[in-house]
Amino acid sequence: MEVTGPREMAWVGIDIGKTHHWMCALDAGGTVLLSVKVANDEAELLALIATIGEFADELVWAVDIVGAPSALVLALLAQAGHSVRYASGRVVAAMSNAYTGEGKTDAKDAYVIAETTRIRRDLSVIDHDTDLVRNLAVLTGHRADLIADRVRMINRLRDLMTSVFPSLEGAFDYASCKGALVLLTGYATPQRIRRIGETRLAGWLRQRKVRDSAGVAARAVTAARAQTTVLAGQDLAATIIAELATNILGLDERLKSLDAQIAETFDQHPQAAIIQSMPGFGPFLGASLLVGTGDLRAFPTAGHLAAAAGLVPVPNDSGRRSGNLHRPKRYSRPLRHVFYLSAQTSMMRPGPNRDYYLKKREHGRTHSQAVIALARRRVDVLWALLRDDRTWTAAPPPIAQAA
Repeated sequence: MEVTGPREMAWVGIDIGKTHHWMCALDAGGTVLLSVKVANDEAELLALIATIGEFADELVWAVDIVGAPSALVLALLAQAGHSVRYASGRVVAAMSNAYTGEGKTDAKDAYVIAETTRIRRDLSVIDHDTDLVRNLAVLTGHRADLIADRVRMINRLRDLMTSVFPSLEGAFDYASCKGALVLLTGYATPQRIRRIGETRLAGWLRQRKVRDSAGVAARAVTAARAQTTVLAGQDLAATIIAELATNILGLDERLKSLDAQIAETFDQHPQAAIIQSMPGFGPFLGASLLVGTGDLRAFPTAGHLAAAAGLVPVPNDSGRRSGNLHRPKRYSRPLRHVFYLSAQTSMMRPGPNRDYYLKKREHGRTHSQAVIALARRRVDVLWALLRDDRTWTAAPPPIAQAA
């Protein structure tokens, strides 16, 4: 659309894609000034940003994704000094229902983002905190990939051991026992373990700083004496088992380093101290909370945050049937997982969280129901802490006295 002259203000919505974005610009009356597809390319984005900059004296930009696909356009807008707001996918989906047509296109989504930004004034501004959240998303996503790799390797190792050395496979929990993995890097067959003997094996493990080396050696020798038959493929399997055990130990070191990096990055967030003060929240779950919410300021009330996590039941009433509540179908499963895990961790130690959990159990709730009820209550507490900018304490805050 041709623009006759610059407006005082315009709103630009960007529907983010991996290879292309769709930009839509609106004036104060909601008239479309521009609706165009642009490649996720620096030169093309710069040219279009400059063109849109001629439409109005002041521009307000908005995107629906804060992550890898939007990294380039957000950086270019920041360099140009533009203010960018975040219209979450949940908000855009809800606003889309107010416009005609059931079809979903990039052009329509960009228009809805622009219109939402024009109408609403409560969308959060993408700032330094958002950059931190984006970094935390990369780190926690990488950690999830490494954990999945570790689980896969553990399962493969146990499967191989069952085929050639089942008695030793059942003697240890290889997912949590580092000493057992160290053992397998050098001794993965019954014959080798019997040959070295319990005393020398304990010394070999002690040199590699294995905790309770004597106990690990005793269990290994007991398992070796329980199997005298040499199974087919034992030597080749032992070589692969040793390689898998070495790789798992190396992966554990990478995870340890990554956890330290996540904690260091998370501590830079202004709300980190408040979140970690809540029982059950450590650096990883705190980082996952920030990643799952995107921006906690985007939720106007604790109820909105709880609803986004699927912790607020929705009614399913019809006719004479009322009071029928069920879990909502649309909610953030990662966010629900964060609140569930933090609640489950918090109730394992004495304190108000455990007391509330036990009260729900006494009222006939199952374990899962009691944990979910506790998670919902903790959302209210966390929201109040963030609102008041204070850390959690077991004692209630003092009540301000009237002057």
